Amino acid sequence: MLYAVVLLPFLFAAIVPLTKRWHSLHPGWAVIPLPTAIFLYLLSLIPDIRAGQLHRAEAVWAPSLGIDFGLYLDGLSMLFALLISGIGALVVLYSIFYLNKRMEALRQFYVYLLLFMGAMLGVVLSDNMMVLYGFWELTSITSFLLIAFWHRRERSRYGALKSMLITVFGGLAMFVGFLMLYTMTGTFSIRETINELDVLATGKLFIPAMVLILLGAFTKSAQFPFHIWLPDAMEAPTPVSAYLHSATMVKAGLYLVARMSPIFSGQESWFWIVSVTGLVSLLYGSLKAIRQTDLKAMLAYSTISQLGLIMCLLGLGSAAAFYPGTVEGMFFAAATTAAIFHIINHAIFKGTLFMVVGIIDHETNTRDLRKLGGLMSMMPITFTAALAGTFSMAGIPPFNGFLSKEMFFTAVLNIQQFDVLHSETWLVLFAVIAWIASIFTFVYSMILVFKTFAGPFSKDKLNARPHEASLGLLLSPVILASLTLVFGFFPNILSSTLIEPAMASVHRNLLAAGEQFAVSIHLWHGWTPEVFMTIGVIAVGVLLYMAYGRLRIMDRERDGGFSLDRLYDRLLRILEQGSNRITNTYMTGSKRHYLLYIFTFLIIALGSTLIRADGIHLGMVEYAPVSFYEIIIIVVMLTAALFVPFANSRVVAILFTGAVGYMVTLLFVIFRAPDLALTQMIVETVSVVLFLICFRFFPRLKKEAAAVSSKVRNIMISVGVGLVMMFVALAAIGSSPFEPISEYFVKESYHAAGGKNIVNVILVDFRGFDTLFEIMVLGIATFAIFSMVKLRMEPGPASARVNDMTGAARLIPYPKSNDVILKTITKIAAAIITIFSFHLFLAGHNSPGGGFVGALMASAALILLAVSFGTDLLSRVLAVNFRMVTATGLLIAIATAAGSFIFGAPFLSHAFGHFYLPILGDTELATAVLFDLGVFLAVTGVTMNMILTIGGDREWN
Repeated sequence: MLYAVVLLPFLFAAIVPLTKRWHSLHPGWAVIPLPTAIFLYLLSLIPDIRAGQLHRAEAVWAPSLGIDFGLYLDGLSMLFALLISGIGALVVLYSIFYLNKRMEALRQFYVYLLLFMGAMLGVVLSDNMMVLYGFWELTSITSFLLIAFWHRRERSRYGALKSMLITVFGGLAMFVGFLMLYTMTGTFSIRETINELDVLATGKLFIPAMVLILLGAFTKSAQFPFHIWLPDAMEAPTPVSAYLHSATMVKAGLYLVARMSPIFSGQESWFWIVSVTGLVSLLYGSLKAIRQTDLKAMLAYSTISQLGLIMCLLGLGSAAAFYPGTVEGMFFAAATTAAIFHIINHAIFKGTLFMVVGIIDHETNTRDLRKLGGLMSMMPITFTAALAGTFSMAGIPPFNGFLSKEMFFTAVLNIQQFDVLHSETWLVLFAVIAWIASIFTFVYSMILVFKTFAGPFSKDKLNARPHEASLGLLLSPVILASLTLVFGFFPNILSSTLIEPAMASVHRNLLAAGEQFAVSIHLWHGWTPEVFMTIGVIAVGVLLYMAYGRLRIMDRERDGGFSLDRLYDRLLRILEQGSNRITNTYMTGSKRHYLLYIFTFLIIALGSTLIRADGIHLGMVEYAPVSFYEIIIIVVMLTAALFVPFANSRVVAILFTGAVGYMVTLLFVIFRAPDLALTQMIVETVSVVLFLICFRFFPRLKKEAAAVSSKVRNIMISVGVGLVMMFVALAAIGSSPFEPISEYFVKESYHAAGGKNIVNVILVDFRGFDTLFEIMVLGIATFAIFSMVKLRMEPGPASARVNDMTGAARLIPYPKSNDVILKTITKIAAAIITIFSFHLFLAGHNSPGGGFVGALMASAALILLAVSFGTDLLSRVLAVNFRMVTATGLLIAIATAAGSFIFGAPFLSHAFGHFYLPILGDTELATAVLFDLGVFLAVTGVTMNMILTIGGDREWN
């Protein structure tokens, strides 16, 4: 079921566009059952997790690389998965009433949201670091799409790009850190890495790996100085902001730190880096928040502050690792308890406040504090929800935020007894800074609620008189606001169900076998130092709030001066300008120059390797005799190749190039390789037709007199490439230290894959990854060709642009054949070729053929029809969208490859067997045929899409 939790959001994302035909149904109603079902399913597993039982799901992915698709659910991943699904369901409900069905691209929105949800669930449930990294970067990509949802706004595009660049940079650093851990332990499994602490502690890469992984966590969780992306991400629709910045995107960094704590928490550097970075982010975010006049900007900086608080707590909690199995360890581990509790509380009150701000914006068309005020009487329910959210964020009793804030004060006071580092004086600053930051947290919380809802109502500053939002829009924030009180009065509902199992995941070294954490949270502990600190926060906070706007530290944001945002913009401009200058030096627009670069590099790289490498032997001991026919074919092939550079027209050059290809086909025939011969022959035929079609868009060939030096240079490079490749071929024959793998394929093709055609078995089974990636590349290429041609060509009748002798563009009609005999023969020949293509496809597993050559043969039949009757007529008669054919083929191939997971087999595993079928009798059936069907459709779609797109089709199927 864990696979369903991760994969179902991606499946639903594929299904959402199909709801387009249900015009009256808001797509959000089709989406909301999924996160709700996941949330309820996870709730049902809480008793198992409390009992210490782990839920696992493992599927082999790439065992030779140590990568498997392993998922596991423990207390920590349970906590985050519940937040992702639970808050996700409320956000979807909220978005149904927030987003206008007629004006928004809603299906696109929900596709992005579901992809993001699936990626986040993948992050928190993955055990393999490489799989985690893949989902991690997918969250960056999908959040980019969500933030840029209103892509016509320049600020939306800017914020989306900024968030992706910073978080992807951190993700790449984290990726290198994971590789370092793998180098030391030989495993990508997080659970297995934790068991290798003795090996890790002595590794030279341990500290660099730790720093790189923390870079990934800090950039994702918007810690100072990487926080600058989060305020600009507020340009996203409010439901996106509520989801990304309360329960998901920014929480990923916190999850990573908590998950990696068992590995790194015994290091002093981990304690200082994590706790100090969090403390700085806490203070900086709270100071910046009170300067904002935009409600969402204020919430953005408050999020930075609250994330810093949690990060600081996770750092302080790591002190427990210095006292494993002792009372002192439990004493310091209370900071981690506070962090886990505040993760829940922050998701609740921040989700509430984002939704409240969205309602205010929705009803007043502004988020500017300078225009708002007096909304309390007009929007009483919204005000009540806002009051609960802000009081919880400010840490005022009896709301849940008060409890975790008190626990935070306890942690910063307790850390002063941490004498391992002999820096008790510095540790006092934790309590001081925490108290100051809490004062500013109180101030911006009061500003947010009372400057918006209290005071006079400025009717002249608003376009219309606001009113209370609809029930559907209020439902989600009211539910979350209610939880701030429920968990404030009854916090131990969370203690045994979520907090204790999560603590066991983070501090497993503090527990003996069979032992469990016991967490008890109470609203009142007596007159403790923490209570007096809270009273001081409220007293000083009230004074500062009353002085709001008069103190310099609370002035509004000013333009000019240094800021990290301006530094980012400046660095980005420098990178863009530098890359443009470098690129312009070699991107001259001349294909000749590009080929010179490529071939020169090829000669230097391969040539130097051949010269410097040891054990290189050219050739082999014994060669097969060369027949008379082979000599004739080679002479013809060389002659045709030599004529190509001296051809006076492109048509002649292409014909000579085709002649070279057909000679290679004859060589394959002589060498008894029918599959290769068929493929080569059809590829040459299709290529010649494609080249000839492209000529309609080219200017006339003009041969300019080249300098002698250029000719000498070209000759030297061409000869050099030929010699280098010849020596590489000879070295490959004579220097391989391994036995030829061909013997393995000959022996195992039928026994292991059930096919007698070794070539086809290699393509769809032994080397199926190569084939899958090849058709994916072909699919991407054909979509790119279609997009470029469609953008460059204006709609109109089939025609082509050419340049006359003066260089001016003119249109000429697309030539069509009027030969009756050709058309008559074509109808018969195309039918025969098509039938033969199906034979090649079906027989390919045991006889010459296969999906690739069968697709090329079918395409050849269609191309023959296009040459005889014209591409436009062919498009109208067939009425086939070949781009959809390509996509269908890719989908079938990927689905077949992934289907092996159902049976616990590695990706792209195939099965075969013999079955008795009516009429047919004993018949061999193999899943490789399904994969080959995907190849057949993809290659057919790719070929015909290119032919019809470049060939002048204006229907744009």
